[in-house]
Amino acid sequence: MTMPAQPEVTVILPCYNAHRHLEQAVDSVRRQTIEGVEIIVINDGSDNPETLTLLETLGPDIQVIHQENRGLPGARNTGFRAASGRYVLPLDCDDWIEPDFLETSLKVLHDTPEAAFVFSNLALEDELSGELDKSYNFFEQLFLNQLPYALLLPKALWEEVGHYDETMRDGYEDWDFNIRLSRHGFHGVSTHRPLMHYRVSVHGMLKKRSSALHSALWRKIQRKNPELFRLQALFRTWRQWRGRPSTYPLWIYFFWFLLYKVLPLPAFNGVFRQVLKMSQSRRVGTTNRT
Repeated sequence: MTMPAQPEVTVILPCYNAHRHLEQAVDSVRRQTIEGVEIIVINDGSDNPETLTLLETLGPDIQVIHQENRGLPGARNTGFRAASGRYVLPLDCDDWIEPDFLETSLKVLHDTPEAAFVFSNLALEDELSGELDKSYNFFEQLFLNQLPYALLLPKALWEEVGHYDETMRDGYEDWDFNIRLSRHGFHGVSTHRPLMHYRVSVHGMLKKRSSALHSALWRKIQRKNPELFRLQALFRTWRQWRGRPSTYPLWIYFFWFLLYKVLPLPAFNGVFRQVLKMSQSRRVGTTNRT
């Protein structure tokens, strides 16, 4: 019996009671312009009958893994462990990608030997519309999570930096993971094309929980990476990255760090919620009203 060749890419889709958009996400992976993409859906303890029915009917080309609810980082880790591809892309089941996402991303990655992973600009959907330009700047990433969660990266990097932190079930598990990638010397590059469609919703984790707990979650990330947040190290990183593209002027982040140090966590959270109203997505996006 001839064994199938190892797929170049595995796309993993965590799913928890999210049947509404799952087929669109899966179909966007099926339509990729490269062949042999492995698709894994992780059922993270769903108990919604419609979700369970849909999972049973996705088709033989989709591997479905069932597990007790472990949250988004636990579901992603399960998908990475099961992935056969050399490269892995995590994709939330309410988002979708353009047909040439994987082909373009692989080309950019192969043409940029100094880059370890790749991501794309975001086409905002649902409550906002517009294009969100994304660039990689490690210094900026220490202060705000400016990278998409959907990074195409070698599976070996996920193994090397220690997987997603499954204690971070309130969000920012991707921010923590991205910082650890950079701490290990693995930096990213953007396709600078809107190849991923990102759904913006008031019901999303970022809006409901992560933003409300921003200070505590960022403090946890700092405590996990203390060597990165010492003042001398911050100045050193700033000098290294100050000439690279960034979402906001880099000097602002020193002021931001000072506010975090002097304000009580609830007060800093209040400032953060106000800043969110002026975020890049709010500035470039057009509000969609139904």
